[in-house]
Amino acid sequence: MHAFFSFIAAVLPALLLVRYFYKANPAPKRFIVKVFLLGVIYTLPVYILEVILARYNMFPRWSFVLYYFFEAFIVAGLCEEYIKLRIIKKYVYGTVFFQGERDGIIFTVVASMGFACMENILYVVNHSWNMALARGFTAVPMHAVCSGVMGYSLGKAKRSQILNRLAEEKKYINQGLWEAILIHGCYDFFLFLSPILGSVFAMFTIPLVLGYYLELRNKMKRMGPEARI
Repeated sequence: MHAFFSFIAAVLPALLLVRYFYKANPAPKRFIVKVFLLGVIYTLPVYILEVILARYNMFPRWSFVLYYFFEAFIVAGLCEEYIKLRIIKKYVYGTVFFQGERDGIIFTVVASMGFACMENILYVVNHSWNMALARGFTAVPMHAVCSGVMGYSLGKAKRSQILNRLAEEKKYINQGLWEAILIHGCYDFFLFLSPILGSVFAMFTIPLVLGYYLELRNKMKRMGPEARI
C-alpha cells in the first residue's frame, strides 16, 4: 500500500497537467497522447546520455561548486532539455498542429511531463514517500516551466520559418534551448548545494520556478484570451 501511494504521488501532478492540455488543445487527442508517450520512451536515452556525460566530470568532489555546476548544467540541464527539443523537432514541429507559441508551449510541456512522470517513477523505486511527494510538487513544475519557456521560443521559431526567416528561426530555437538549460541547471544546482551549504539554497528554487512561470503567463496573456494557460 505504501508503494502504491508513493507511485500515485510521483505521477499524479504530471498526469493532471497533461490532462489539462489534453482537453485544451484542438489537435487530435491521440496525437497529444503520442507526444506524452514519446517523453516517457525518451527517458531511457536521456539516462544513457547522462551516464556518459557524468564520466566527463573531471572536477573532484571536494571542489563541490565546480563539480555540481557540471552535474547541474551539463549532465542534467543540457542533456534533458536537448532531448525534449529533439522530440518536438522530430515529431511535432513539422506537423500542421504546430503553428505558433501556444502550440509550442503545449506540446513541449506535454513531452516533458512524459519524461518527468517516468523520472519520478524511477526515483520512487529507490527512495521514500517523502521523495515522491517532493518531486511531484517541485520537479514537475520545474520541468513544465523549462519546457514552456523553450516551447514559447519554438513557437516564435515556427512563425519565422513560415515567413522564410531561417536565421531568425535558428536564433529562437537556440534561445529557447539555452534558456531552458539555464532554468533547469540553476534548479538542480541549488538542490545539489543545499546538503553542503544549507537548506536555504533549496528554497531558491521556489522563486526561480515561480518567476519564470509568471513571466510565461504574462507572455501568453499578451497573445489574447485564446492563448492563455
